[in-house]
Amino acid sequence: MKGIEKIAIIDDIGKELQRRMTFSDIMGYFKGFGIDTNHQPSYNSKYVYVKEVLSSVSEEVILKIADELELKHDFGKPHEEVKEKFNEPTFWKPGYFKLFLSHLASFKKTTGSLKNTLETFGISSFVAHEDIEPTKEWQSEIESGLFTMDALCAVLMPDFNLSKWTDQEIGVAVGRNILVIPIRKGMDPYGFIGKYQGFQAEGKTVGQVATAIFEILSSNPKTRNTLILKLSELFLLSNNRDEALKRISAIRQIKAFPKERMEVMHQRITENMNLKSVEILKEFNELSKSFNLAEVKASNFEKAVYTEDDDLPF
Repeated sequence: MKGIEKIAIIDDIGKELQRRMTFSDIMGYFKGFGIDTNHQPSYNSKYVYVKEVLSSVSEEVILKIADELELKHDFGKPHEEVKEKFNEPTFWKPGYFKLFLSHLASFKKTTGSLKNTLETFGISSFVAHEDIEPTKEWQSEIESGLFTMDALCAVLMPDFNLSKWTDQEIGVAVGRNILVIPIRKGMDPYGFIGKYQGFQAEGKTVGQVATAIFEILSSNPKTRNTLILKLSELFLLSNNRDEALKRISAIRQIKAFPKERMEVMHQRITENMNLKSVEILKEFNELSKSFNLAEVKASNFEKAVYTEDDDLPF
């Protein structure tokens, strides 16, 4: 990567983090990548702080941050991914964590039910046999899903490894170094994923399997930050009471939820009038109480005044 290209990526990261996070949230986010945050910016600006801190960080870490923020770039990716220029497929729900469900065609009905249940946790799943539009090329859509997914879940059943596609799907995930979650349904993990114990799904309900997947994604270092960021943003952008209650319920199930992210949610909740209901605020305040944050009341929404950040370079 040339110096000018590194500067351009850091610039994009700075603008994106300034838009999404507070100073404390950015510092907590950087600490998750092992970045030294003890820095006094030359100007009181989140954008400037990010640019100055990342200037001495390795290219590898910068690209990881850019990928997690879903910023477009062509560095550090497999040759095929750069060549094909995969666009974001329409089957992913905007703003959701993207989980590819690798499964046998004979199990598509149950996998479809799993997909619907995972959405309550802020997870958009790709089920090849029902998500691909009839007018689109089947293989091309699967490739798009594989190269834009955040993680892969393999439903391991007898003859799973005899499929023409499932082993290749796992191979892409391993090659991209993203998390693979083996779900044991009559078959144990093998090959490259043999080192993973997998989750035993025999005798479990779809809801129990979905909860187990969510717990793994919210605790694994490869996926935790992305899932927490996306789920908390989905809560803040909820369009109605039911959406908000499902999302705050999922957030409350995450162990050791980051204080910095909770502070961002506490600061921004009054920007969305859909979150004003008594039920939503009750659930939200139960969570924020453990962080010693002040109770949010319905009256706070009337007093909230939206202000734009004015320190973003024009």
